[in-house]
Formats: sequence, C-alpha cells, structure tokens
Amino acid sequence: MLPFTSTFQSQYRIMGFTFCSHAESSWKDVTSFIFYNSLTLKYVWEKYSLVLTVLMEVSNMSTKMEMQLPPHEGAELSVVDMHTGGEPLRIIVSGYPEVKGDSVLSKRRYVREHLDHLRRALMYEPRGHYDMYGALIVDSEIPEADLGVLFMHNEGYSTMCGHAVIALGRFAVDYKLVKETQSPETQVNIHCPCGLVRAFVKYSDGKTGGVRFLSVPAFAFATDVTVAVEGFGDVTVDISYGGAFYAFVDAQRFGLDVTKSRTRDLVDAATAVTNAVKSQVKLHHPTSDDLAFLYGTILTDGKDDYSSDPTANICVFAEAQVDRSPTGSGVTARIALQYHKGLIRLNQTRTFQSGATGSQFTGKAVEETKCGDFKAVVVEVAGRAFYTGVSCFVQEPDDKLTHGFLLK
Repeated sequence: MLPFTSTFQSQYRIMGFTFCSHAESSWKDVTSFIFYNSLTLKYVWEKYSLVLTVLMEVSNMSTKMEMQLPPHEGAELSVVDMHTGGEPLRIIVSGYPEVKGDSVLSKRRYVREHLDHLRRALMYEPRGHYDMYGALIVDSEIPEADLGVLFMHNEGYSTMCGHAVIALGRFAVDYKLVKETQSPETQVNIHCPCGLVRAFVKYSDGKTGGVRFLSVPAFAFATDVTVAVEGFGDVTVDISYGGAFYAFVDAQRFGLDVTKSRTRDLVDAATAVTNAVKSQVKLHHPTSDDLAFLYGTILTDGKDDYSSDPTANICVFAEAQVDRSPTGSGVTARIALQYHKGLIRLNQTRTFQSGATGSQFTGKAVEETKCGDFKAVVVEVAGRAFYTGVSCFVQEPDDKLTHGFLLK
C-alpha cells in the first residue's frame, strides 16, 4: 500500500451542510476521516427523515382541512372581493335574508331600516375596515336589467358607484348573470339606485377584461357657490351630479396638492367642505328625493381645461371615507361640469388619476340629454377591475363584536 502523503481538502455538500477536512496523512488518516464523516452523514439522514415525515403529516392535514370552518351556530355570509383602481368592492353573494320592496330604491330603504346590522358586520372591522365598500345584488323591477344592486359603505348606502359598476360588470359576465356573452364586448345592464347603467365588458376566449359604462344623465347643479367652511373661511365650490352629488374644489384653495399632501390634511379639508355644503345648500333631483343628498367632496388639481395629460383628484365621501380609485361617479360628475362650462366637447376623452394610488379611469361626454329641467350629458367611464379573493364570514351569536366596530 502506497503511503498517501499529499495535502488534500475534502468538502462534501449534503442537503445544505458542508463537511470539510484538511489533512496531510496516510491511508489510516483517510480511513479515520471517512468513519467520522459517515457518522455525521448518518445523523443528518436521521434528522432529514424526521423532518420529511413531519412535512408529509402537515401536508396530509392541510389537504384534509380544505379550509372548512368547524361546526358553529352563527350565520354565514359569502362574498367575492374585487378592487377597481385600488378601491375595494365586497360583493355579497349569499347569506342575506329576503330584501323586500317593489323597486331598487325601496329595497335600499328596506336594508337601511331593517338589515343595517349586516352592512356593519361586513364593512366594519374585524371583517372589513374603515374604507371598505360593498355591493348587494338584488332583483330589479326593470325587465332589461341583468341585475339590481345596492351599494354600501362606512356610513350607509349610496345611489351610484362607478368603480363598483366596473367590477360588477366583470363579475356578472364571469358568474353567468347575463343571458349571453358576446365578443369583443358583452353588455351588462346594472340597475343602480340612481337608474339603469349600461356596462360593456371586454370578452374574448372566455376571459373578461376592461369595462366601460354609460352613466345616467349627469348635470351641473350649481357653479361658483360660496359657502362658509369652518377653519377655511369662504370657499367657492361647484356642485355636480353623476349618479350622486359631489362638491368640487381646487385643492390649492387649501394650500394642498392632491398627489403629494398628507391624506389626513386632504380628508380634513374635504370633510369641512362637505359639512358646509350640507348645511348651507339645499339639493334636489328631478326624479327622486332619495337622490337629493351630497355624497362627498372631490378635491382636484384644478386642471379642468381639456388636455391629453391626466388630471388628478381625490374623493372623500360618506363618513370621511377615501376613495382609492379616481371615483367613477365623480368622473361622471366632473365631466358633466367641464362640459357645462364649455371646457370640453362631446367625445373628447380625458384621463383621470387617483391622488391616492395613481390609478386611472378615462371619461368622456358622449351624448347630450335632459334630466328634468337640467341640461345633461351621458358620460362614458372606463377602467379595470381585479379579483382579490373569496370569503365566507361567520357571525357567532356569543361574539360581542359580531356586528363590527370602527376605529376613527
């Protein structure tokens, strides 16, 4: 046997472990090295086998669970969650009792008076959050409607929501709520509390995409209205309707920038304007008193003249709730306002950007019409909606927080 006298380095990598040996030795040293390293390998293999067994057990356990809830007595509410431009939409698909009423507007009154605890349970913590938004699908009294919908948020129930219509359009096609699908677009008629809104969903090879919708008649209600705003003095606002009423103010009036200023400062300014308009301006709608209320205030970047560049705004609505999207009904109302002022023409497309997330909608006035005595326009708004999840929520009877809570 020839003596092994050369210097060597042995390095073994097994399952992430490195074993090194430095020696200048004979075959006896090599034999000793192999013996001790074999013991190490045996130890590692035993540990590896144990870990593998545990992982297999966990895998089998998770397969058996299949995300099923344990036995419980509580009511269940099933939802599909989506977002449009960052603004959430929780679509309630089951769990609500019968919603009574012979019209979508009367059903809105019914849920507000009799089922509001369910709105709070789904919009508020611990299942939702301060800025959650929801939609309850109901039957419509209009024959051509594919579905009726009631919108909900942290304060109550709105009459129109563009980001929700965009999401619901895609949802309705994917979940077979329309009579038939067509390419390149499938029409979905959605009966909102403000009226029938026609959505058009891109559809190809069984897949849905972007959505555009045609609004109810939108109009400028009043321009250059001066209101006394607490903390800011006299402020000039415009009021416009796009399925809901909004007050519009250039954020620079408050020394703010809708894309750069602190959200808290924007919310405080917008909320102060909303409170002032509600107390000092009486709104009315030609077709229904249920629609005659101020939904919120939209602060803009002041860029109302037509341009191919985006114009930014941020909407604060309901109980100081911040819209993450450019606000579909707000875009509708703002287009109607710009058209009324002669700043844009029919079919001139503008891009609207959310001051909160940077997400974008496009909007354009496509047709002149009337709403009572108001000169109005039909506005087309387009955007994208995406799925975020599916949930089954439980209301256990002994849960003291089952109806939700809000932290302000």
